[in-house]
Amino acid sequence: MFIDFEGIDGSGKTTLSNLLAGRLKKLGYRVAHAREGGELRSSTARRVRELTRDARLLEMSPRAEFFLNLARDAQQLEEVVAPALSRGEVCITDRYLYSQLALSGGGRGLPMSELRPACELASQGLWPDLVILVDVDPDLARWRKRLGKAQAGRGSDGDSRKGLAGAGLAVRVRESFLALAKEDPRRWLILENNDAPLHVLEQRLVDAVVARLEGRDTPVQRIVPMSTTPVHSGPVDVEDVEPRFFQALDTVELREPSLAVWMLGGLPGLMAHQRRLAFVERFPALTARGLLGLGDEAAWTLREVLAPLAPAQVALGLGGLTGARASMMRERLYAQAPSEVLQGLKGDSSPQAWALRERGMKDGRLTDVLLGLSGVDGEESWLVREAGVQRSLFVETARSLGGLSDARADALREALLPHDRLAVLRGTQGLDTPVARGLREALAGKALKLVLRSLTGLDSQEAWALRERGSSQTKEALDSVDGMNDPRAWKLRVAHAKRWPATVLSSLKGLPLGPEARTLISRVLEARPASLPVLRNAYAVIATASTLDARGTTVRPSRVVADAATQLVEL
Repeated sequence: MFIDFEGIDGSGKTTLSNLLAGRLKKLGYRVAHAREGGELRSSTARRVRELTRDARLLEMSPRAEFFLNLARDAQQLEEVVAPALSRGEVCITDRYLYSQLALSGGGRGLPMSELRPACELASQGLWPDLVILVDVDPDLARWRKRLGKAQAGRGSDGDSRKGLAGAGLAVRVRESFLALAKEDPRRWLILENNDAPLHVLEQRLVDAVVARLEGRDTPVQRIVPMSTTPVHSGPVDVEDVEPRFFQALDTVELREPSLAVWMLGGLPGLMAHQRRLAFVERFPALTARGLLGLGDEAAWTLREVLAPLAPAQVALGLGGLTGARASMMRERLYAQAPSEVLQGLKGDSSPQAWALRERGMKDGRLTDVLLGLSGVDGEESWLVREAGVQRSLFVETARSLGGLSDARADALREALLPHDRLAVLRGTQGLDTPVARGLREALAGKALKLVLRSLTGLDSQEAWALRERGSSQTKEALDSVDGMNDPRAWKLRVAHAKRWPATVLSSLKGLPLGPEARTLISRVLEARPASLPVLRNAYAVIATASTLDARGTTVRPSRVVADAATQLVEL
């Protein structure tokens, strides 16, 4: 029997497919997993996959990507799938040709009528007996992916080619998968993986697959385990958001405790702090990183507790914070976490920050110094950048230019373009310079996510035109209006509240809770009452507004803090 798992990135298909393989083996079935542990078993297929993921290959067309993906699957079929089936084994794949139909057709917009014959050729007539679509809320899938990267120690800058298209790609791919399942309901089984306990999902999956293996009829096409997230109906007042969010978070903790910790990241307020305290012993590193952008007394006290346990993550959680307290803690943490300390100095031109940079240079950490130089001007900083160019650290030097809009910075960007256009683009967030404008125009069709992110805070006509063009395709258009009180920003939010609900809410962070904000929050929550990302972002907006009201201020987050928060949340 040939069983294929499909779903968007972060859906849990790799986890569930491996759990199924293990359970079937225990039941006495001979099983071959073509992508055991998430790695393709064919070395040739792995090499092809590297090409399709390489974000530097910006000129690769959707058709070229499609045929490379077909080549990967055809090679897996020849080397792994067909031999396993010929031996009478149950063969499980984590993605097959359906992924290429969903990505290239639904995601990239190529005609299905052209793609299907090519897939048929690649399949040699061999299609799965059972396709299990692991379906999940795309917002939740993104949270899981970011958590996985954090736990693996990978940064947030490493976008694949798919990632460059923006979060909207996953939404379109999911819709395409659901359409494919509807076309062939006898072959497809849809397994919802939003909030049910993993052991419940696993058992329901095993029962359904064993029934197929034993030849028993299984007419149910969708497995919907009972939700554990409390669902409320009717109008929602902002005062109801805090208890609803934490009630939902408590249910998530039972299934995915690390995800619950991750979703607390950057959240102010007493309730959030109390939850963090409960996670300190089990998840010190995630708890420490979740303090990013928080400067209240409770956060500083918790950093002191966590510094000996997770120094690198505490240093990362200092991103965007300046002042004597932050400087003293960085000095203490440098010996144990020099990279994280140096990279966290963005926007800090203080003597203490420069003392740390000089120490880093003496220790041979030019790369880290450059990555923490964004938003810093002055002759000292330019000497460091010149050293970066001399040592061919082009990506790091490009990133160090973030926040600088003068002619000198643009001249260096121009010189760095042949080496890495994406790195240069990432360093133009919030800037309206000639090089920034030219890059956005050139890369809007190739790296829409980064282009839209680079518009954060910009109020130019070109920026609004790009947002209008991109807002129907991906949620990053809404990310770029974070904290903006412009009528055009409100128009975008209202127009896309249904398509990008969690992001529409997060874009309100830093704004006062006026009638417009309250109405929009209530409207989104009424439409998506059980969505954890929606509840989380609604709480973040409300708690931040309350904090600002208590201080008597209402300000948009600084560019450095906003950039740091983006690295953590990316929603």
